[in-house]
Amino acid sequence: MNPAWAPVAIVAGTALSYLVAATIGVPALVPILNTLPAFPFMIGSLRRQEAGEAIVRMLVWAAALAVCATAFSYSRTADAGRLFLHGEAYRQEMFTFVLTGAGPEGDIRQFLPQHALHGTIFCALALATGSLAAMPMGALLMNYMGFYVGALAASSAHPLRAVALAWVPWSLIRIASFVTLGVVLAGPVLGRLFGFAYSLGRQRRWVALALAGLVVDVLLKWAIAPGWRDLIRGAAGW
Repeated sequence: MNPAWAPVAIVAGTALSYLVAATIGVPALVPILNTLPAFPFMIGSLRRQEAGEAIVRMLVWAAALAVCATAFSYSRTADAGRLFLHGEAYRQEMFTFVLTGAGPEGDIRQFLPQHALHGTIFCALALATGSLAAMPMGALLMNYMGFYVGALAASSAHPLRAVALAWVPWSLIRIASFVTLGVVLAGPVLGRLFGFAYSLGRQRRWVALALAGLVVDVLLKWAIAPGWRDLIRGAAGW
């Protein structure tokens, strides 16, 4: 395939994965199905020593996940709540935060340990499995965040504004950082599995950018999440 068509194939395949997942109706399979369309393209880029291209391709995948999970959750909220693992629990947590300000989202003492745990598990899975387990974990996280955003839009006075605000900037930075780490940390295992040379040491710049992004994520969330909540609540009309 012409490399220029890779993003189109990733987006189309990711959208199709949600249709297949909704048809099958097995929540545990959803993140795996979501990952299948993009993973071969990531491997292809890494095989050609193009880590930057692999990261861009997987960022396209993450964007497709966000759009598809949000749209599905907006249009079929009840079905999405049953299909996306942890979706309903996260929706309740975030709705409570938007309405009252209570919960982990606005309290660094609660959200920082959770972020650290997610990051540690994700990186360990990326290194140990060549991201064969890390990327589905990322899809799981994207799906339950998308469910919250879609469900919020479905109950909002201004759905598009609510969507734009609910995909908060610190979460987007965290997503980009996770994707970057998932790609570059996958290389050693994938290189052994598929027979190509890969030097993790040459990816220090990408690792440093991703770790810096995770720090910015925490600082932004700590600084502006309480005020941003008022913007989301206003868009929702609550």
